[in-house]
Amino acid sequence: MERRRPSAIASSAAVQTAAPQNSAPRQPAVAEPAATNGPSARGPAPRPKRGVPEGLWLKCDGCGATIYRKEAEELLNVCPQCGFHWYVSAATRMEQLLDAGTFEECDADLKPTDPLGFRDKKPYADRIVSEQKRTGLKDAALTGTGMIRARRVACGVTDSSFIMGSMGSVVGERLARLVERATAGKLPLIIISASGGGARMHEGILSLMQMAKVSAALARYSQAGGLFISVLTNPTMGGVAASFASLGDLCFAEPRALIGFAGPRTIKATIRVELPKGFQTSEFLLEHGFIDRIVPRKDLKSEIARAIDYCGG
Repeated sequence: MERRRPSAIASSAAVQTAAPQNSAPRQPAVAEPAATNGPSARGPAPRPKRGVPEGLWLKCDGCGATIYRKEAEELLNVCPQCGFHWYVSAATRMEQLLDAGTFEECDADLKPTDPLGFRDKKPYADRIVSEQKRTGLKDAALTGTGMIRARRVACGVTDSSFIMGSMGSVVGERLARLVERATAGKLPLIIISASGGGARMHEGILSLMQMAKVSAALARYSQAGGLFISVLTNPTMGGVAASFASLGDLCFAEPRALIGFAGPRTIKATIRVELPKGFQTSEFLLEHGFIDRIVPRKDLKSEIARAIDYCGG
């Protein structure tokens, strides 16, 4: 007897009846998401672009060229394209000028105070603390003794990064003590001025008198036969330019340094006269006899040593 082949409907019914009564209906299949951290079907994900690290390049304020920082530092922070002299800190100037390992700081324990309780945007006492943390200096002057080409000298540097290098009581006291130390030790005296301010208004009359105090000490030093070499850098302004910075037996200056008492806008508004172009630059002042020589930074050490030998310092 011939057996019949069950139809598709019968087979489907048989499968359904064979399933348990309480089983849940089957869910439609859903494709699993591809792994996000593994390689995709199109290949590995592109690597992110690497940016240029910050601080590798400098823009010259003189010519606008982009300069490799390491190249500029090898030239003592001077632009290789146009010779523009960048700012350097007081500690760096000491390293550039003095023989290696010979600098001995003096009066490092002197710290400024707030005798007037002065306050502008914030209290002067708080400003002192923030400036000390930012610059690593106690105040705007660094003084001490060292050797220049094996010649013992007394050397001081003002730093415009600390409240624009203004002459507070500590700046005046450190410089005056430096001059007195040079007088007692019969040492040549070098002061590198990099101050964009004069008397520090936060200390009132106490700051203003520092100009006279340092100038009086220099007068005694001159009477004792000492040699004072003043080096003017960018900027040398205000009470610094009006006192000790202009009293050197020899006055050297870096190229294109800003040197003067008041700013050009203030002078023009006061005397109401059209001012010559670049009248406060070291080149203009050299032409008119205010300074003796313009010396590039790379030659400053040799020029000072030569001047000391020539003058018998």
